[in-house]
Amino acid sequence: MENVKKKAKLFLCCSIVLMLISMVIANALQTSGGGVIIKELTWETDQGVTMTANLFVPKSATVENPAPAIVASHGLYNNKEMQDANAIELARRGFVVAAIDQPNHGDSELGGTNGAPVTSNPGVYQGVLMLSRIPYVDVTRIGVTGHSMGGGSCNNAVAMDNANGTNLIASVLLNSADATYINRETGEYVNIYGSRDVGIVACKYDEFFHTMTNENNEIVYAAPYFLERDTAKSFLNFGADPQSAETRVEDTLYRETIDGKDAVRVIYQVDIIHPWSHFSYRSTVATIDYFNETLGAPNPIASSNQIWFLKEVFNFVGLIGLVMFIINFTILLVFTPFFETLRAKAVVQPAPVDRQGKLWFWCSLAAGALFAMITYLPIVSNGVAASFVPQKPTFGVGLWAMACGLFAVLSMVVSYIVYGKKNGFSLAERGVTISLAKLGKTALLAVIVVCVAYSCVFFADYFFQTDFRFWVLAIKSFEPGLIATSLFPYMVLFLIYYVASSVANNCFNYNQIGGKRNWVNTLTVSLFAGAPAIIMLPMQYVTYAATNQMLWHRTLTSLGNPPMYVLWLFPMLLILPGAALISRAIYKVTNNPYIAGIISGIIVTLLSCTNTQTLLL
Repeated sequence: MENVKKKAKLFLCCSIVLMLISMVIANALQTSGGGVIIKELTWETDQGVTMTANLFVPKSATVENPAPAIVASHGLYNNKEMQDANAIELARRGFVVAAIDQPNHGDSELGGTNGAPVTSNPGVYQGVLMLSRIPYVDVTRIGVTGHSMGGGSCNNAVAMDNANGTNLIASVLLNSADATYINRETGEYVNIYGSRDVGIVACKYDEFFHTMTNENNEIVYAAPYFLERDTAKSFLNFGADPQSAETRVEDTLYRETIDGKDAVRVIYQVDIIHPWSHFSYRSTVATIDYFNETLGAPNPIASSNQIWFLKEVFNFVGLIGLVMFIINFTILLVFTPFFETLRAKAVVQPAPVDRQGKLWFWCSLAAGALFAMITYLPIVSNGVAASFVPQKPTFGVGLWAMACGLFAVLSMVVSYIVYGKKNGFSLAERGVTISLAKLGKTALLAVIVVCVAYSCVFFADYFFQTDFRFWVLAIKSFEPGLIATSLFPYMVLFLIYYVASSVANNCFNYNQIGGKRNWVNTLTVSLFAGAPAIIMLPMQYVTYAATNQMLWHRTLTSLGNPPMYVLWLFPMLLILPGAALISRAIYKVTNNPYIAGIISGIIVTLLSCTNTQTLLL
């Protein structure tokens, strides 16, 4: 075990180095090597709601030389950091950029109720008003862009701007969202944008927008045909009746003089799915080109010259470092006098397994994966429909996690009674049974590990304004109030799954299948843990690419909004197998499956609750 301790010290040092490298380089990239200052803003909006934003200010923007500015908004269930690509690339080109947290998201105040419509979000216009009051912003060149719900907020901002008669907004870019095409009162095609420049970044495989109805009155999600629709024709012809409008093409700027001003309309089509637009080189090219054309970049740089993805790489390096830290810090704690009773006497070895045991192994893994896939959409859809929780998505996924955890418990009970008990399987020897004293120490150790791990996250945010993430999986700092939100019911639901999963993967399924190569068994249980995401996501999107219709689409009304629920599986591609890997590494040193189960349950709860929408009940 002494060798294990030495390795843990070495890897702990490596993990700290990786996190520091991540913080330093990610910060250097997002500030363009010091050419951009990032300010964390909190302000009271005109609606009496506190909002937050990361304000990217190029040093070239001064009172004497005011710069064009852009409000960048995330979509539903996201936060301001999801606009990193736009903020980094536009700021290094001289634009002042406000990446906002919409109300009810991120660090902004909970300003709505559970019954408030998503489309009523006011965040973008409040961001515009905030920018218009900054002396180094050119108020004649303010633009807005938003992804998904953020695009809807941009449309609302234009409507508010029109109502106020201010015309603060000069340019609008809707990303993975539709424009306002029709006057709801008259049913006629309309140009609500007036002389403003407007563009759309349309994903060819968008799961929610640019739909059309076929001859059977069915919704078709074939966004590749978006330009053939009447809405797109009218938009590119500045609100003209599509029956008389000329056919226009993608990636082309069309101009018309409106109210004595030159106005632009353009649709960019990108071969991506809806959430990938956050992480897309081509989408970022379109954004850079569009705002350079409509607002004028003070520091023109070719749109092909992008550095944001390097920041994402180093954010991911930090995420790897954090996972390494959690594993090795836990191992070192069980070598301390207070927690040494939680350490195994020797490194736990895989259990021998006979032919019947192999059958139980494969059948239990397959049954668990099949149960998880079959129940995912029905359980999540029912959970999301709940009206008594502030975070519906987290509750839906949490309910499903709990169901999978209970199924794992049932599977273990049956396996033990039918096979294990008769073949010398010892619950005590494999770490299934545990005294109350050890369980108390286990919970304390897990909480300490989580607190210290998150202190690294808050350190990164405070000193370097970065976090640890990869695309839609983010471990970030958060407001203290979200701790109380996380405790119940979400943490209870996730703990049931991650504790049960850790017991199953280690006490029951850590065996000699794979021979002396222990990693074969570890990889196997990890892949089966991630099976719902690993299997269901390709099923959804291969079907979409082949047929222009998703396998689980929005017309399946009994399941709520299946495309959205399937999207929530993307972070699970890393979370579910990752949790299994973490639990195995800790179990081998402790013979205690509960330590890693509790750690994973708490961390997954926190990252889930801090990266979504929270509504007041």
